[in-house]
Amino acid sequence: MAIATALTACNAPQQDANLIGKSNLKIENGRMTPEALWAFGRLGDMQVNPDGTRILYGVTYYSVAENKSNREIFVMNTDGSNVQQITHSAKSEYTAKWVKDGKKVAFLTAESGSVQLWEMNPDGTKRTQITNRDGGIGDFLYAPDGKTILLIADVKYGERTADIYTDLPKATGKVIDDLMYRHWDEWVETIPHPFLVDYDGKNVSNERDILANEPYECPMKPFGSVEQIAFSPDSKTIAYTCRKKTGIDYAVSTNSDIYLYNIAQGKTVKNLTEGMMGYDINPTFSHDGTKIAFESMEHDGNESDKNRLFVMDLTTGQHTDISADWDQSCATLVWSKTGENIFLTSCQHGTTQIYQVNIATKVFTQITEGTHDYESIALTSNGLVGVRHSMSAPNDIYAIDTTSGEQKQLSFENKNLLSQMEMGRVEERWMKTTDGKQMLVWVIYPPKFDLNKKYPTLLYCEGGPQSPVSQFWSYRWNFQMMAANDYIIVAPNRRGLYGFGNEWLEQISGDYGGQCMKDYFTAIDTFCQEPFVDTDHLGCVGASFGGYSVYWIAGHHNKRFKAFIAHDGMFNFEQQYLETEEMWFVNRDLGGAYWETDNATAQKSYACSPHLFVDKWDTPILCIHGEKDYRILASQGMAAFNAAKLRGVPAELLIFPDENHWVLQPQNGILWQRTFFAWLDKWLKQ
Repeated sequence: MAIATALTACNAPQQDANLIGKSNLKIENGRMTPEALWAFGRLGDMQVNPDGTRILYGVTYYSVAENKSNREIFVMNTDGSNVQQITHSAKSEYTAKWVKDGKKVAFLTAESGSVQLWEMNPDGTKRTQITNRDGGIGDFLYAPDGKTILLIADVKYGERTADIYTDLPKATGKVIDDLMYRHWDEWVETIPHPFLVDYDGKNVSNERDILANEPYECPMKPFGSVEQIAFSPDSKTIAYTCRKKTGIDYAVSTNSDIYLYNIAQGKTVKNLTEGMMGYDINPTFSHDGTKIAFESMEHDGNESDKNRLFVMDLTTGQHTDISADWDQSCATLVWSKTGENIFLTSCQHGTTQIYQVNIATKVFTQITEGTHDYESIALTSNGLVGVRHSMSAPNDIYAIDTTSGEQKQLSFENKNLLSQMEMGRVEERWMKTTDGKQMLVWVIYPPKFDLNKKYPTLLYCEGGPQSPVSQFWSYRWNFQMMAANDYIIVAPNRRGLYGFGNEWLEQISGDYGGQCMKDYFTAIDTFCQEPFVDTDHLGCVGASFGGYSVYWIAGHHNKRFKAFIAHDGMFNFEQQYLETEEMWFVNRDLGGAYWETDNATAQKSYACSPHLFVDKWDTPILCIHGEKDYRILASQGMAAFNAAKLRGVPAELLIFPDENHWVLQPQNGILWQRTFFAWLDKWLKQ
């Protein structure tokens, strides 16, 4: 199935006059607008070459007029010098990786009509198509010795109507007999599998599915990618992540494992994490191949457990929880050159920093400090580089001195736009909660903030429900965009969020209408003591769990707020329990099914369903939802809107037939922003 030839080659970087590239937008009055937000280049997918001296990364640019995007590839030295854009194509190049000891760059593009694997020189010359696989590929990974490549591609899952009734090839109905028939934003008719191919430097051959005849996905959807798979340094084995379950078993469980596949022996598979019941993901081999590090959650059915760091000795099979005595979660694991330490990122107190842990002593040392989040890191010849952002700036690449913690900005992707904008001040406040604890609350002020004025103020309700209110930069829920419209934003790290210990994180499950809601009221009531807050014009906004929070607060706020906005929120818990696809979520966070009358946790949860308090709704509300959202169905938003209208409450519904739990298309994103601020301005500004 995977036949490869060197189909296309040229001696100079491809040029396309119609490509979507860096914006030269002029910013008026120094204020961010929806159009300015979509003009930012979105940097990511940072890769360091084998000798640690050069960085490869991609940037996605958007055109609102064309309602589409384009991704280009860049290289630079690890000191930030010699930045070069090495692609100039309207077809997009992405998931670029250094291969052949850094002499080539491999990447994906649909230039030939379907997404295939290509290679080019590090200066963009001699683009050569490597694969010509039917159906294309979704990602790839080269073995260290370059003799094999792992291709991620979709395989058919389950029976379709035409398979059952061959005389009805145009029938659109689906005959379903098990759960997880929809996931996130798609009907599950295909799943990803890893295919191993031999590679002689020019052509690929001998394709074999390392999960042949197994109806399991690898990488795991909806967010897993090739980081869930790793080659051993000697290229003889592959470690891969998989949840080997289907149907209802898949829907109620998060128990994934890490497997070791022996290439030479073929299909010899060993489960490295058997008996470990939660998510086990992202295997990473030490440089000498004797150990493997991975991330692990302890409990089955919990997608937001503490993310532990385990290290396994591959000789003895012994695995150790390095983070057992560390009350933080671990991510983005990177081995040091000696194998004595692991670098990682962890969210703590509303920021995501870089840490180092000695695997022998299990001592964690914080390397970076500052008001920012690191989302990825990589080893260089003399330290680390990382992709960093904050509430006031999108992604850029920084060099990090692992001894001093000094951080140096290397890329300046959006300098042309940021230099024209005045950002609002971001302030860290700690507030005493109703149960006597301290809660971190981020406050974002408008540009040119005037202490002598009064400002309409927004309470921001975070989603997740366990996603931290850290220093994230969002292209929809952008705090600086809200501040640019002369709103103050109050963003509390209420109960149930990462970064404040496991007790704080776990408290929310089964208590959706309890302490987390008291935390919200604490945040807004405490901040309203400031003389510059216009307490007659308060708004409350949020998405996902934040959307649920808005619906719940609408029935309990005692006239604090004058406007609400709920995006993709849960409105009716009984409806939600039977509509959602990932059943482990509602089983864990709601405590179980609503018909379990002897289940005290579940009954407490369902008693907090917002639809039970609609009789107390008295405040204008905007409901937003996407019809391809299968985590929280659009019927939830429609029901909330209908209830408000029938109650005589001013309401508006913004529905997206072609968006999922997010809003991903440029023009829909602009529509979202315009509708969002039109609603707030109507009710909160005189």
